[in-house]
Amino acid sequence: MFNKIRKRGHRKASKSEGAEPPIPTTNSSPNPDVTVNHASVTAVNPSQPLTLAGLTHNSGGIEVLPLLKEVPLLDRHVLFIKKLQICCNSFDFTDTLKNAREKEIKRQTLSELVDLVQSGSCKMNEIMQEGLVKMISINIFRCLPPALHENKGAESGDPDEDEMYLDPSWPHLQIVYELLLRYVVSPDMDTKIAKRYLDHSFVLKLLDLFDSEDPREREYLKTILHRIYGKFMVHRPFIRKAINDVFYRFIFETERHSGICELLEILGSIINGFALPMKEEHKLFLVRALIPLHKTKCVASYHQQLSYCITQFVEKDYRLADIVIKGLLKYWPVTNCGKEVLFLGELEEILEATQSEEFQRCMVPLFRQIARSINSSHFQVAERALFWWNNEHIVSLIAENRHTILPIIFEALENNINCHWNQAINGLSSNVRRMFLEMDAELFEECQRQYEEKVAGAGKLKEQRMLNWKRLEEAAANGT
Repeated sequence: MFNKIRKRGHRKASKSEGAEPPIPTTNSSPNPDVTVNHASVTAVNPSQPLTLAGLTHNSGGIEVLPLLKEVPLLDRHVLFIKKLQICCNSFDFTDTLKNAREKEIKRQTLSELVDLVQSGSCKMNEIMQEGLVKMISINIFRCLPPALHENKGAESGDPDEDEMYLDPSWPHLQIVYELLLRYVVSPDMDTKIAKRYLDHSFVLKLLDLFDSEDPREREYLKTILHRIYGKFMVHRPFIRKAINDVFYRFIFETERHSGICELLEILGSIINGFALPMKEEHKLFLVRALIPLHKTKCVASYHQQLSYCITQFVEKDYRLADIVIKGLLKYWPVTNCGKEVLFLGELEEILEATQSEEFQRCMVPLFRQIARSINSSHFQVAERALFWWNNEHIVSLIAENRHTILPIIFEALENNINCHWNQAINGLSSNVRRMFLEMDAELFEECQRQYEEKVAGAGKLKEQRMLNWKRLEEAAANGT
């Protein structure tokens, strides 16, 4: 009996127990200014269980490890975790000479991990994926430096006039972002596992980084968030709501954010994929977030992307045209001529997708505003409004409703022809006047008669007012 027990004690380990090697301890030097000897490479010693305990934010020494392709396949999992530990080291990138060798080792290690994930030569298990996301989080999730306008003490300003900020740590950050992108788009990634680590908290932190003033970082963030939205359907409602919250904070609190343009680019692609009939949630997003984005002072910096999103909504559901046009009229600029030109261009794009029934609901307030724009002393505003008559679809809508529109804008056209200082505006106004005459001569003559009566009545009123003032002067001179 004793011999049987002894034989059982010497039983061989099963194949399944030895399939995944454990991770060795990290024998890093306590001295942060360690001198790295590239000739001596630390060997992989699978003597301890695989763990992520060593993956923490630190700035200690770095040991040199062999390349992943140089070790046996069974040892790559352990070496992969050790390399993640190396990439968790942080450095001061404002001083290019400090820790130069350690920085280069980290850069080479990150590049090797990118190649590994992209090639798929080493399929990552759950522990490796958790470690990868943790390392990426340690590197990219950080406090952003104060904005340049805050350093200068300015309360507000035009973002286009701000100096471009370039993060000195970008040579390393770029590789980390590339690694994250390759992980997200990898065909080998199991979304059921990955969503445990690329969770709502991760997405919120990504959105916070969109306020980075480095345009290179925002471009990577835009691509990565868009890919996450496309690959993780479970995150889609949350991402839309989180972007909505960013817009609310920007519109009603700060009016300062560096990434509105990139977020709108993502939304433009998302809106394009909306199914019909459109959900009430999406319509509320249009009314409560996208349309109010027109009211900020810096709308010019993201207007192209905003206009695309708005137009996408109208093209998806033409019944939204009335809501959008009245929303733009609500936020119409009074003294900002450059902004008014943008609004006129956006309205033209919206009207191209507008049908007659929706046009009739909003044409009266719309062309009252267009009449004011036609009479603008700023020639670019007047010119942009008159250019609407070069658009065949808009002209067809106007022609169908000429009995309502011509009486509204006739006086503005006549005033331009007689009084506007710019000759180009005089010519454009004459062309529009001629178009209405050709559309309906009888209506044109009626509007002209009413205009002449109004001018004559205004002349008589002016004469009466002058006569009253003259009588007052005479009375004052006579002392009565």
